[in-house]
Amino acid sequence: MAYSGRPILAEDLLFRPEHSLIDQSLHSRLGATTTNGDGFGIGWYGEGDEPALFKGVDPAWNDRNLREISRQIRTPMFFAHIRASTGTAVQRSNCHPFRHGRWLWMHNGVVAGFHDLRRDLVMAVDPELFPDIEGTTDSELLFFLALTFGLEEDPIPAVERAVGLVEDVAARHGVPHPVQMTVATTDGVGMWAFRYASAGQARSLYFSTRVDKLAALHPEVEVLHELGTEARFIVSEPLRDLSGAWNEVPESSCGFVRPGEAEMLPFRPLLAAA
Repeated sequence: MAYSGRPILAEDLLFRPEHSLIDQSLHSRLGATTTNGDGFGIGWYGEGDEPALFKGVDPAWNDRNLREISRQIRTPMFFAHIRASTGTAVQRSNCHPFRHGRWLWMHNGVVAGFHDLRRDLVMAVDPELFPDIEGTTDSELLFFLALTFGLEEDPIPAVERAVGLVEDVAARHGVPHPVQMTVATTDGVGMWAFRYASAGQARSLYFSTRVDKLAALHPEVEVLHELGTEARFIVSEPLRDLSGAWNEVPESSCGFVRPGEAEMLPFRPLLAAA
């Protein structure tokens, strides 16, 4: 789940919706697994330039500290992730979101054949960035490939080149259809989301309808009047059943949200040399 808009309590984002991320950690409806209990993480922007992180390897539904601190975090940009490991260790450094400088990154999905592709992909990371990799996941490595290809300057082509590289390396190793991903990333001001799979049928991803339009449709829903008109959600699963509230991100698409601006674009992997 990613949120951008008027500062709001993390507790209202994590625990208040009827199908909140905490509920999804036990009862995912659209994910690859019903239970996502291999850790969690939240990232938010407050004081200073860099975002803060809080992660744990306990299941999100069973972490009292997460409940405690969520009552005290009020933020205009909030990322939250629940993890089901695809083979790498259950440890704090492997929990999302991942951070580098002002940037946060979350990924749902998998790089198929990662065990065989990993060395070639690691060697493609900028040597100045390499020491900052903390964990062992395909998700974090994809983040650092995007950083290598210019995420901080122009996010969409950077991610297209990162994915293009993964597909190129996979083809050389005989691994078909390597990429399955939905990704959210932010620098604290803008928010970008990506939905793509090499073979199609990418994991689910939704963005929220403009809050002013929703409030007009559902004047009885009090929480809609607490959110500003710039509020946007990007979620793997709708947070509540509310007609007109959620829009599926099309296959092979990406989008970005900034104050006063939002756009959806096609996503096309690029070879790094292109």
